[in-house]
Amino acid sequence: MKERLGITVSIVLYNEDLEELTKTINCFLNIPISKKLYLIDNSGSSTLKQKFKQKEIEYITVGKNIGFGAGHNMILDKIKLNSRYHLILNPDVIFSPSVIPNLILELGKNENISMIAPKVLFPDGQHQYSCRRYPLVSELLARRFTFLNPIFKRKIFEGQYKDRNLSEDFFVEYITGCFHLYKTDDFVKLKGFDERYFLYMEDVDICKKIDGLGKKKLYYPKEEIIHVLKQGSSKDIKLFLLHISSAIKYFLKWGF
Repeated sequence: MKERLGITVSIVLYNEDLEELTKTINCFLNIPISKKLYLIDNSGSSTLKQKFKQKEIEYITVGKNIGFGAGHNMILDKIKLNSRYHLILNPDVIFSPSVIPNLILELGKNENISMIAPKVLFPDGQHQYSCRRYPLVSELLARRFTFLNPIFKRKIFEGQYKDRNLSEDFFVEYITGCFHLYKTDDFVKLKGFDERYFLYMEDVDICKKIDGLGKKKLYYPKEEIIHVLKQGSSKDIKLFLLHISSAIKYFLKWGF
């Protein structure tokens, strides 16, 4: 039987900034374990195929924008029995070569943990509060409509675990999806992301699915990454409406 790779990674692309993407890919190529990266391009073209020809990279042209979750799910059959761990990675993330090996060591210590994620920082060093409690309708509304923020300030505070010591690792309800490191067997068992979400809320949904396996998600702040975080839905009306649509689907599925 073919020996499994240490890790596989998938990045879904859509008209990405080439400089940011190159930095992210170089971070991956520098990790000192056996690996393979799948670039799933939703952009409708294959112009980036000529940019990344390293043997550890497989470029997949989709031909159209099928969404975040469906894009990552394209490689489920490819990683099944092919890697021990699988990383869901955004194209605008920077990390040191030691981050992934250290997270793998921690993830492997406990069979009841399906997914682990590090502390996430903005490029200016500010905390991104990537680990959160499951969202409430009131909290999501307050995040989108600033005049509601003072009314639900406490809920937002608690929703971001600001009432916890975020310098210590602990099991969380959900982790935002820029960097999810899974045990591959569990990610396959979950059947990846729910493709009913075109964009947004699929990271919350898959954490709910992990609960359904009777397993946990670990926030591990001893390791840190940098995430640009474009916050498109707060700037673009189409993305905003997509976010609202995904939130409705989420609450209809899991309850209000």
